[in-house]
Amino acid sequence: MQCPICKDVQLVMSERQGIEIDYCPQCRGIWLDRGELDKIIERSAASQAASATPSAPGPTATDQSWGRSAEHHGKPYRKKSFLSELFD
Repeated sequence: MQCPICKDVQLVMSERQGIEIDYCPQCRGIWLDRGELDKIIERSAASQAASATPSAPGPTATDQSWGRSAEHHGKPYRKKSFLSELFD
């Protein structure tokens, strides 16, 4: 299949976690077939529900002046989403 944007570039098909993704290596556009976005949304919701389950707090070093974990060297911690694993 040709890229709808570039017109002369062939799309590359890749499979990530059971979902086929078509992407253009030139413009980096991503195209999904019918139902694939629904699968991504379902898996993302399931992943977030699993991570929202409370766990026992473990010992962590916290920088009290910044209110941030010392493990992240003063940078705010940001959880990786399901989509970051899919599109790495």
